[in-house]
Amino acid sequence: MRDAWALMPFHFWSGVFFVFGSMVGSLLNVCIYRLPRGESIVWPGSRCPHCGGAIPWYLNIPIFTWLWLRGKCANCGGPISIRYLIVEFITGATFLACWLIYGRATPLLVLAYALLLAGFIVATFIDYEHFIIPDEITLGGIVAGFLCAAAVPELHGTADRAVALRQSFIGIAVGAGLIYAILRLGKLLFGRQRFVLEPDTRIVFTETCIQLPNEEIPYEEKFYRKTDAIEFDAKRVELPDRCYIRETFVRLTPTSLQVGEDVFDPEQVPRMEVVTDEIVFPREAMGLGDVKFMGAIGAFLGWKAVIFSLMVSSMIGSLVGVTLILLKKQAWSSRIPYGPYIALAATIWVFGGRQFTEWWLAR
Repeated sequence: MRDAWALMPFHFWSGVFFVFGSMVGSLLNVCIYRLPRGESIVWPGSRCPHCGGAIPWYLNIPIFTWLWLRGKCANCGGPISIRYLIVEFITGATFLACWLIYGRATPLLVLAYALLLAGFIVATFIDYEHFIIPDEITLGGIVAGFLCAAAVPELHGTADRAVALRQSFIGIAVGAGLIYAILRLGKLLFGRQRFVLEPDTRIVFTETCIQLPNEEIPYEEKFYRKTDAIEFDAKRVELPDRCYIRETFVRLTPTSLQVGEDVFDPEQVPRMEVVTDEIVFPREAMGLGDVKFMGAIGAFLGWKAVIFSLMVSSMIGSLVGVTLILLKKQAWSSRIPYGPYIALAATIWVFGGRQFTEWWLAR
C-alpha cells in the first residue's frame, strides 16, 4: 500500500489531506451542533440555523464558502458562526500535520491519528459549550480505538496485532479506571460546597432554577447525577399547600424533596420559598464523560498516553483556570469543561509527547 501512495509526490498528498480534513471539518460542525441536541447527523442535510433553508452543495464548500459569503446565510443574511470556519480550518491543518509527521511511516497510521484527532475536535467544542461529551464520541472512541489497534498496530509502537490489542485493552482499563477513581475520591473529599449567606436570605426554588438574591442557578448546573443533593437548614419553608415556620432540614435531589420528615416528588412542587443563612451545593471535579473519554484515549494510544494526558491536562487546566480568575473572567466556584484540556494534552502526546517522555526518562 505504501508503494501505491508513493506514486504521487509526498506534498501532493499534503494538499489532499488538508482539503480532505477541511471536508471532514464540515461534517464535524454538523456533529458539534446536532449531537448535544439529540438530532441525526445524517438527515436532514445542511440547513441555515436561522431560516432553516437548505444549503446547496455549491454553497457548502469548506472554508471558501464562509469567507465568500462573509459569514452570512445566502438566503436570509443571518450570521453564521465563525466556529464553522475555525473547525474546518483546524481539522484541515490537523490532518495535514498528521501527514507531514507520520506520512513517511505508513498512511494507515496517519488515518488512525486523523480519526482520533477529529474526535478530539468534536469533544472539545461540545464540552466547551454544553459541558458534556456525547457517548457517540467517548464510547464510540473506545470501540474505534480497539479496532484501529488491530488494523494499525503501529499506534502502540509495534507490528504485532496481538500486542497492540493487549496494549489497547490495558489503555482502556487504565484510562477509564484511573479517572473514575479520581472522580470518586474527588467527590468524597470535595463534593460539597458550603455558601454562607446574609442572615435571613430568601431563596426561591422554581421548576427550572434556584433564585438567589443576586443570581439564578439552573438545576442542571448543580445536578449531574441522581445522588447529587442540595441541603440546608431553613428557618421557614413555604410550599404551595403548606408552610413550615420553625427550623427545618431540607434536602433536594433530582428525584426527591425532603422537608423535615415529609418527602415529596420535586415534579409535583412547582415552587418553594425558603429563608436560610447558608446552603450546601454539590460540587463535581470531573464527570463520567471524562472517564469514558480517557478510556477512548487509552484505546487509541495506550496507558502511557493516559498518564501523560492526565498530568499535562491538569497543568493546563490549572494555568487556564487561575488566569481566568485573576482576570475576573471566572469565579473560584465556576464549573469548567475538562474535556478540552484532556484533548489538548493527548494531542501533544501524538505530536511529540511520546518522544519527549521517552527522552526525558532515558536521561
